[in-house]
Amino acid sequence: MKVALFFGSFNPVHVGHLILAQSVLNETDCKQVWLVVSPHNPHKDKKSLLNAYDRLRLCELALEDRDDIRPTNIEFSLPRPSYTIDTLTALTLRHPKYEFCLLMGGDNLATLHKWKKYEVIVEHYPILVYPRSGAEPPPHDYSNVKTLNAPMLDISATQIRELMAAGKSVKYMVPEKALEYIRTRGFYGA
Repeated sequence: MKVALFFGSFNPVHVGHLILAQSVLNETDCKQVWLVVSPHNPHKDKKSLLNAYDRLRLCELALEDRDDIRPTNIEFSLPRPSYTIDTLTALTLRHPKYEFCLLMGGDNLATLHKWKKYEVIVEHYPILVYPRSGAEPPPHDYSNVKTLNAPMLDISATQIRELMAAGKSVKYMVPEKALEYIRTRGFYGA
């Protein structure tokens, strides 16, 4: 089975994430998309992150009616910070019959050459890219990259956190069950 891996902090998960995941299912031969909830992305500031288990729970709530899009906590048991190659290696060992590919934004593709063992990633894992406004083209020409025809959504978790902290509504931006969990726990100043 072919599975697309969508790495992120999901701080919080929002409809942009879900629309991209659905685009993968619609446009590729992937049968599932796994949201890889990263406890600590080495390229992000850790102090702004909600607890990893709460971010995982938000994803579970947002996707509880889906079998083809689901979160995974694989990185919770791996050394930190989390590096994509280490996660790919662990998943490949655990699921040898699955074929994994990466889903990433055009901005990440432009910096892929700075990732740990990026050559191994490029050689062994197909890459699905979604367009991001202002993303620079990659400095290398990768042969296994496919650009998705996904909607360009200018929704970010940072923007959502800022809106909530300012007391503004994020209805329709965050899945309802995840938003209710955020509100009941008072996350992000909600």
